Order: sequence, then structure tokens, then C-alpha cells
Amino acid sequence: MDMRQDATRPARHDSARAHAAQPASAEYLTFRLGGEEYGIDILRVQEIRSYEEPTRIANAPAFIKGVVNLRGVIVPVVDLRIKLGCDKVEYNGFTVVIVLNVHGRVVGAVVDSVSDVLELAGDLIKPAPEMNLNVNTGFITGIASVGERMLILMDIEALMSDSDMGLMDHTPALQ
Repeated sequence: MDMRQDATRPARHDSARAHAAQPASAEYLTFRLGGEEYGIDILRVQEIRSYEEPTRIANAPAFIKGVVNLRGVIVPVVDLRIKLGCDKVEYNGFTVVIVLNVHGRVVGAVVDSVSDVLELAGDLIKPAPEMNLNVNTGFITGIASVGERMLILMDIEALMSDSDMGLMDHTPALQ
């Protein structure tokens, strides 16, 4: 018997009621930045690579580490630890680059380490608290408690598309 079929059977009898009663779940790749654990939508992840020193780009902000050649594609590499203001940035054997597909562009994100892939039901995710800060926290989509861990969920597309990143085309649409 196919176990996947049994897992989907309750949703078939009344999908509208099932969706209202049980929020949809999603899979997140979890990783560490400093002492915090973050999660991003697994569907944005193309691959995970060990860290290699990128070619530096002149006059780029400190969080843009440079570019790497990934099978013929030149990929900008952003150190999320620097971008998000982590106290300590260290490159070691655990440091990895998460290769992402963001709005059709390939971008690398440097993180301290990758933890695992978690499936989270929608009811486990709480809204991020609103804070009066002068920093952009619009990329934080929620907070999930997983056992003893607090997981900060982020919209990696929103973060990478932020105008201060300089990675995406922000030309205004013609009206």
C-alpha cells in the first residue's frame, strides 16, 4: 500500500474544510547565523556548497563577498552574517554557501552552517513581533518553536530583493 495515498486521503473528502482546520505545511531549510537559527523555503534552494573564497568586486558593500563561477554561471555571493549584523563572522569547515534561485536569478548566501530540513505545519508558525526599529525586518515572516529551538523564518526573496542589496533590477515599471 502506498503510504502517501493514505496521508492524503483525509484531504480528499472535503478539501475546503480540511484546509480551514489544518493550515498547510511547508518545508524549510534551517541554518545558523551566529547564535540564531533561521529557516527559508526549501523551494528557493538550488544546492548547498562548501565555502570557497569568491572573487571580490571593487566598491561592493562588505556583505557582498564577491562572485563565483558555478558551472559557467557567475553567481554573486552575499554573507548573510555580515548583512544581518552578526557579532562574529568566521570562515571554517562548517561555513557553507546556500545557492538560491531568487526571482529567476542565482545568488549564493553564506551561512555558519546548515542544520536540517523541517516540515512545519502552519499552526506552528507565529507572526513575527512588530518592533519599532530603524532596520528592515520585513523579510521575517514568522517564528516557529520546534522543541526547545526558536526558528526565525525568513522570506529570502524579500531579503535578497531589498534595494540596498543591489542584486535585483529595481527599475520602475513604465506607466
